[in-house]
Amino acid sequence: MAIKVGDAAPDFSLPAQNGSTVSLKDFRGQKAVVLYFYPKDDTPGCTAESCAFRDQYEVFQSAGAEVIGVSGDSSESHQKFAAKHNLPFILLSDQGDQVRKQYGATAAFGLFPGRVTYVIDQQGVVQYVFDSMFNFQGHVAETLKTLQTLNK
Repeated sequence: MAIKVGDAAPDFSLPAQNGSTVSLKDFRGQKAVVLYFYPKDDTPGCTAESCAFRDQYEVFQSAGAEVIGVSGDSSESHQKFAAKHNLPFILLSDQGDQVRKQYGATAAFGLFPGRVTYVIDQQGVVQYVFDSMFNFQGHVAETLKTLQTLNK
């Protein structure tokens, strides 16, 4: 069952590209989280989406949010992907897609992992869900609008 607006975001702990373990609860009470699930490192759509988040990263930080990308790729793959594209945010390895399944960000068209972004407020409640396989820029623009609304 997919997570929707108003739901408590399921907590998780996953390995990051730098070897540390990151838990969603680490941000509770401190920052909002923009959690985006993407299919695969270094593919054209995922690169476009991740670079769009990179290009607006300072704006997200100014809005009080941390950006976290999640895919089934290994931490080593994430490390190479982040270095190649100068990605300043956290990339988490969800090998086996357990967290993706927990959030309901499952297969698009039944073929490959979906592209879904969640805005989670400081209390751990989902405030926005954007689900689009092809509107890469929309993931960034719409989540920024939501964050700016939350901060008013």
